[in-house]
Amino acid sequence: MSPLPSSTGSVQIQQFYDKGLAHASYAIRSNRQVAIIDPARDPQPYYDFADEHEATIIAVIETHPHADFVSSHLEIARETGATIYASKLVKASYPHQTFDDGQRITLGSVELHALNTPGHSPDSISVLLMDELGQTRAVFTGDTLFVGDVGRPDLREDDNVGGHSREQLAAQLYQSTRQKLMTLPATTRVYPAHGPGSLCGKTTSPDLDSTIGKELKTNYALQPMSQDEFIKVLLEDQPFMPKYFGHDVLLNKQGASSFEDSVRAVPRLHSGIPLEPGVVLIDTRPAEEFRAGHLSGAINLMDGGKFETWLGSIVGPQEPFYLIADSQIALDTVIRKTAKIGYEGNIKGALLTPRELPVTSPATDVEHVRQQPQDFTIVDIRNRTEAQQPIFDNALLIPLPELRERAHEVPTTKPVLVHCAGGYRSAAGASILQAALPAEVPVYDLGEAITSFQPQSATV
Repeated sequence: MSPLPSSTGSVQIQQFYDKGLAHASYAIRSNRQVAIIDPARDPQPYYDFADEHEATIIAVIETHPHADFVSSHLEIARETGATIYASKLVKASYPHQTFDDGQRITLGSVELHALNTPGHSPDSISVLLMDELGQTRAVFTGDTLFVGDVGRPDLREDDNVGGHSREQLAAQLYQSTRQKLMTLPATTRVYPAHGPGSLCGKTTSPDLDSTIGKELKTNYALQPMSQDEFIKVLLEDQPFMPKYFGHDVLLNKQGASSFEDSVRAVPRLHSGIPLEPGVVLIDTRPAEEFRAGHLSGAINLMDGGKFETWLGSIVGPQEPFYLIADSQIALDTVIRKTAKIGYEGNIKGALLTPRELPVTSPATDVEHVRQQPQDFTIVDIRNRTEAQQPIFDNALLIPLPELRERAHEVPTTKPVLVHCAGGYRSAAGASILQAALPAEVPVYDLGEAITSFQPQSATV
């Protein structure tokens, strides 16, 4: 997490940014009181911030039950005695105070005001920071308004998370932006809960904060248009939804257990211990090491910038799995990343790389692929929006989150070649197909070499 501080008069705003989940959380300090907004799973950075300023955390605000990470709101409240605030529409099962239109929190010499802004979810709120003179200085928009985008409205359709239609929520989002956020003073700083790469939006800017005035000029979703036009534009080309999203919504409504306790509870296994057949193996080593030797059936999900997102996209929320890494430090890192999406309880065991690694993966002859691509069954595991620009003619498109369930669709009459956009996902995709297809069918990973191939003309 990289904190980015800013100060406005008698108040300090500290942003904590988690690149892996593109998640921004905030500490707001006035005098010696601190409020935390949308905290990440690990609460320690917020404790450190409060200690550094000899301040007390008095409030933890959830802008909505998050789908893409597990929040530490309940743990912080238990540890510090802070009050949790959330909309009454959340129907949260943890102890809390409701925080809706017209309600406010006094923080030192400033106030935080609730603003109901449904649309991304039916229970979303934004939080206004009002100075001593009653002027609006900043708005913390959660997943309602991002820099250059708005939150996607299609994450609450499943009956388990409310059964709200995307069209209805998109209509609410139109009203929330027009009636609430766009009427704020142009100088109001905008602090969203997500940045570039978040799956809670689709075209988020690389900037991590903005102003209402700038968003009115540059954000496509805030331009003049009818409600019907807004709904149509918003619902086009939304990214895929990882398997874990609904699970995290429900977990955040209950409140998660202690981060460190949960990490310590993960079973650590000796590398020689027999593993239970049929349980998914997640091997987090680099692709070259994995290809040189791995356990039968293992999925090569490398520890990288988006490990937690892809883990929660490939593995289901009720599915147990083993975690494999090549050092204790690497193992602890991936366990902690797993806990950020609430999957630590699914880890049946975490272990160092076993000595016996009976399976290898074939090396890819890139020049053969370049000269004779027709010799392969090519599987494109990019997302559908990415694959609108195909790289190979007649490639079979199966996005990575669907590959385990759809591996049987891959023809086995030729060697199989897997590619993504940059090489990270194809390591996972090739390992999934190697485990699923007959042993006599070679499965090749094009890896980072894909970047040397030019896309074909775009298709619609």
